[in-house]
Amino acid sequence: MARIQLRNVSLSYEARARQPVTRLFEIRREHNQEDLPSETNSSVHALNNVSLTIPNGQTFAVVGPSGCGKSTLLRVVAGIEKKYSGQVLYDGVDMKEIPPGERYIGMVFQNYALYPNFDNTGNLSFFFKMHKISDDETKERIRYTSELMGIGFDELLPRRPGTLSGGEKQRVAIARAIVRAPKLFLFDEPLSSLDAKLRVQTRTEIKRLLHRFEITSLYVTHDQVEAIALADQIIVMHSGRIEQVGTYQHLMENPTNLFVAGFLGLPTMDLLDGSISGSRLILDEYSAPLPKRNFPLVENGQLITLGFRREAVKISAEAMPENRIQFRAEVEALEPDLVHRLQIVHLRMGRFQYSGLCPMDLKLYVGQLIHVEIDPTRLYFFDTISGRRL
Repeated sequence: MARIQLRNVSLSYEARARQPVTRLFEIRREHNQEDLPSETNSSVHALNNVSLTIPNGQTFAVVGPSGCGKSTLLRVVAGIEKKYSGQVLYDGVDMKEIPPGERYIGMVFQNYALYPNFDNTGNLSFFFKMHKISDDETKERIRYTSELMGIGFDELLPRRPGTLSGGEKQRVAIARAIVRAPKLFLFDEPLSSLDAKLRVQTRTEIKRLLHRFEITSLYVTHDQVEAIALADQIIVMHSGRIEQVGTYQHLMENPTNLFVAGFLGLPTMDLLDGSISGSRLILDEYSAPLPKRNFPLVENGQLITLGFRREAVKISAEAMPENRIQFRAEVEALEPDLVHRLQIVHLRMGRFQYSGLCPMDLKLYVGQLIHVEIDPTRLYFFDTISGRRL
């Protein structure tokens, strides 16, 4: 196990950019030639001044849109990417000159990365052969790992990877990482190629193993359900930066900016662009009184983005008392939530779309104009220009 620290880590690379394809035909017509568009060099910031601490024994999940730097962060921590600035520390030791093979890390990839010519026992023992560890110790480590991996794993050892299902291959890949007794686990979207049922089963297996070993882990995923289920804390990344780190509950209740609010959550927060006029909240042609508790947060004329989750929306077919944040909205769609005995109501209000919840026995229909009240204690205000939470 290890405590991992990143201090002001940045990494850029040169990306060649062609002229747009639509320009290709214009160039050919103008110059009467078949030359391809010229290439230009531009710098891409894969990581931008990233600082992070992963405590010993904890699992951190990294989420964010494609291209935000999740996998690059993993490669830097693993030592695969070398051309970065800043520091990567394992238990306070700078790992800049330490090759990946000497860092005692276990890596699990989306594509399994198993040796197809070996049986699975050979895949697990390859590390020990390369390091000239005795056969007796190798067998003991494989036996112990096989017990940890659970029922049926022994039956996989004599087989080759090509004869296994996707879930079985991933079990072998995880076992190959565990058998090395790593200080650090690195997972790069290990479940994305599995079907839904296998994904749940393998996720449960990974959670059991991480809980038992308490190995420091960094888990990159596109799936927020995986991040919530497996991680002690979640890292939200965007454009090479870490936007916020925290537990899922903390990130949901206290998003630091518009990106986190609009990215994290199932579903994400509804965000409506508006402005402040005196003591009124203005959303296009719609207006509502600004809650007194929010007066110190905003200024007259300020462009703000109003955020709320569907649980904050109260729906009624009848008008509500005045001096509340309420609007008239049109029902666009209805979706039953049978587990919670509620129905999800998708609403339109001019150019704005959002959703709310109401009891199953409230009879609504598509196209109906209804009254919507938003709980002022569950509102979030963001500065539209900077994106920061007010």
